[in-house]
This record gives sequence, structure tokens and C-alpha cells, in this order.
Amino acid sequence: MPLTRRRLLTTVLPAAGMAAAGLGGVLPARAQDPLFFRIGTGTTGGTYFPIGGIIAGAISGPPGLPPCGSAGGSCGVSGLIAVAQASAGSIDNIRRIQNGEFDSGLAQSDVAFAAYAGEGPFAGEPPVTSLRAIAHLFSEFVHVVVPADSPMQSVADLKGKRVSVGAEGSGTIYDIRLILAAYGLKQTDVTEVFERPEPSADLLAEGGLDAMVMTGGPPLGVIADLARRRPIRLLPITGPEAEALVARVPFFTQEPIPAGLYDGVTVEVPALSVGAIWLVAERIAEATVYEIARALWQKSTLDLLAAGHPRGKEISIDGAARGLGVPLHPGAARYYAEHAVLSLPARATP
Repeated sequence: MPLTRRRLLTTVLPAAGMAAAGLGGVLPARAQDPLFFRIGTGTTGGTYFPIGGIIAGAISGPPGLPPCGSAGGSCGVSGLIAVAQASAGSIDNIRRIQNGEFDSGLAQSDVAFAAYAGEGPFAGEPPVTSLRAIAHLFSEFVHVVVPADSPMQSVADLKGKRVSVGAEGSGTIYDIRLILAAYGLKQTDVTEVFERPEPSADLLAEGGLDAMVMTGGPPLGVIADLARRRPIRLLPITGPEAEALVARVPFFTQEPIPAGLYDGVTVEVPALSVGAIWLVAERIAEATVYEIARALWQKSTLDLLAAGHPRGKEISIDGAARGLGVPLHPGAARYYAEHAVLSLPARATP
């Protein structure tokens, strides 16, 4: 049966037998042989970069450290050194997982499904069916930012305007094009500017843009900084247009951006949210991903995430297997089955 969007909101792969390999081989046989694990994140002004950095530190277990629970000990994966790397975002991370440059990466669930199905920004290409998920992490929101004194009141008002839609390779581009289409606008109806969040904020502050779009977990540092330099508003994404889009793309949820996160934005703003998930290459062995999942859900890791970023407080094992967009990796699926997060068929006895 072909996988559909709705099936992939909950689909997992059956757990395979214990792999004898680490990233594609065994976890280091000798303590002095570290295993490097690359995590693609996002731009420095977004949410992926700080969250990815915290996760990388928490799952690392460099050789020579005392065991978990000891003073100065590590609760990470023994012998593994995870490295968080900046990137353009979701699409970029998926392409670099596909070509082997990254072992894993953070991405929006809608973009992950598009890659897996070979549609949207991946249309005309072979589907990236080698993608697997480790966990759903937190919700991201589509921010449509305009100057506070702008006459624009709706997404429909972006027609004819200069709009930063994010850098090439970001999931923001995919989201805003879906949203514009829902409001009856074509790509050619706006002047798309492909720019990273930080330069986009500078351009908006200086009058070089009419609007900027950014998908991320609020509060986003780059937007918070912009709001301190120039008063801003967030355009609402609401009405029958938004409802129709959510019905068509079930990875979206109608959810407001809370009030008070950005200077001058004193009321909650209707918006669309989408899940941020942690992807991993299918080639990474079950044993390795199982240990990574174990390290991710340690109390010490959750404490670091909660203290390190406002979105970190949202990360919970209870929601780890929801809205993924691609199948779970067998190592993660086995960990969740053992911890009653999901049910899997009984494993075959060798």
C-alpha cells in the first residue's frame, strides 16, 4: 500500500534485528577510536542551530569520560562525538543527508514528507526514501513579519511586495509558497528575495523589504532583535484560506503565536505551525540510533534543552512519534516500543 501523508503522520518501520554496525559499522571497538556523527541544523538566528547544538553535546560520549551519573560523567553514546553544523535549513539538511555529508539533521515534517514522496521542492527527483526519523521535537510557526506602520493586514496584501522567503534550501520557502497559493497568489505575484534571516531583518529594518517570512520555534532571536530596532507586526494566517490549507496539508496546524514574545507584539497572532523533527539516514545502524534515542531522552538532556531554549521545554518523549512525515528508524522504534511510546509487532526470534 503506498504511503500517504496521513499514514506517515504515524507510520513506523518494523524494528530489524540488532545491527552489528555503528554509523554503518560497529560502535568503536577501542575506546580511543571516536565515532563522529554530523547533525545538520540551520542558520544561527533560528531555532535549529541552538537546539541542535544542545543535542549534539548531550548525545556525545567522548572516550575517557566517567560514566553517566558520575561527577563529570557523560550520559551520551559511548565513543560517539556528535557535531552540530550550520546549514540553510530543512531542504539543505535533507539533501546533505541524502548525499552523505550529514548523518542526520533537523527538518520540518512537511518538508520531510515532500522529500520522501518526491514532491514540492523535490518534484521531478527520485524520492528520498532513505530518510528515517529519530523524533518529533517541537512546533515551529510561520512568521510573516512586516513593519508596524505597514498598510498590509493580510497575507493577500503581499501581492506586488518585496518579500524575503528565506535562503535557498530552507523550509520557509516551501511553506510560504503553499500559503501564498492558498490565498490565491502565484510566485510571480510577489518579488521573492532569497536571503538568510539575518540579512533579511537588516533589509526590513532599513526599508529594503516589505516583509520577511521565517519558519521557526518562537521566540526567534533574529526577529526579536529586529523588533528592538524597528517596530514590527506579524500578519495573521487565518480564515477559510488557512483552513483549506490545513485540510490539504495535515502537517500544518492552526495555532497562534503567543503574545509578548516580540517587542510590540502584545496580542497572540493566528498562525500555522508545523513539527520540527530529527531525521537520520537509513544507513545508520539500529544499535547506534537506539543509543542516540536513549541519550536524547535522558533527564539530563531534557534539563539542558529546557534551560537552553524556550522551545526546549516542549521536547518530550510523549510526542516523539507523532507527525513525523517519514518512517521511524528501527533503532528509535525499538527504543519507543520498550518505553511504551508505541506498539510494534513482536520481534522474530533468530
